[in-house]
Amino acid sequence: MQATIYRSTGSWYTAKTTEGEVFQARIKGVLKIDEDITSTNPIAVGDVVEIVREDGDATANNAMITDINKRHNYIVRSSPHKKNQKHIVAANMDQAMLICTVKEPRTSNGFMDRFLVTAAAYHIPVILVFNKRDIYKEKDLDKFAELQALYEDIGYKVLLVSAETTDGIDLLKAEMKDKTTLMSGHSGVGKSSLINRLLPGLDLRTKAVSGWSGKGLHTTTYAEMYDLPDGGKLIDTPGVREFGIVDITKPELSHYFLEMQPYLQECQFNNCLHINEPGCAVKAAVNEGEIDVERYVSYASILESIQEDQY
Repeated sequence: MQATIYRSTGSWYTAKTTEGEVFQARIKGVLKIDEDITSTNPIAVGDVVEIVREDGDATANNAMITDINKRHNYIVRSSPHKKNQKHIVAANMDQAMLICTVKEPRTSNGFMDRFLVTAAAYHIPVILVFNKRDIYKEKDLDKFAELQALYEDIGYKVLLVSAETTDGIDLLKAEMKDKTTLMSGHSGVGKSSLINRLLPGLDLRTKAVSGWSGKGLHTTTYAEMYDLPDGGKLIDTPGVREFGIVDITKPELSHYFLEMQPYLQECQFNNCLHINEPGCAVKAAVNEGEIDVERYVSYASILESIQEDQY
């Protein structure tokens, strides 16, 4: 039988067949040995797998995973427990939504850019969703307008919503209809509250932002997929504090900053890293205001982190 992984909690997986039957499944031992798996988790939420009932019992809801179908995409981060390994966050999605906030806690440009780079590397379109509209004062709305102009100019869609008042929730639903959407973000940005609005009756646990640190508290500890009432699927991921870049080399990085792409062929050197090289078209574009300075700073910061990881 073919099934999709809806939940992963370590060695057991919740798998749902195309007929809607739900199984608790585990990996067949030989599969672990045969597969060339370099991530900390061989199977991720969103994976399509082949399963067989255990013990041949037609009524049992336990199953064995015998094969993993080829993924059409996936997104990874550095493993939170094993820094030199990667962790597959989810597989087979149509798009990702990064939940951000201008305050309480503020999502940094660097964090957004790391997420956008990773998604671009795996050909996953991203929508930036700014939550907590209800607590924004005029200066916060001005900051949002700046960020909206910056990222929309690059080509990203940017939404402003409030889980508290439901402002913009219909827009969110329209963007997610009939698509598989990964939802991610820092802890404390109100992701669980938004999901509770999208999936009435689910009642995911929510926690306040930690007062002394200004950082969010983790509520989701593993990825899980849900069917949306109006069609489509939502993959909820644990709140992430850092988004470690993996599997991207220094020369590749600029290709995933979408606004840099038109200038890459104009650099004097083919292997230009756009830092100290002469005849760099990217740096010229930054100086002329065609590429945002903060985005370039993010690029340089990420480039340096790749350098530290690899050398």
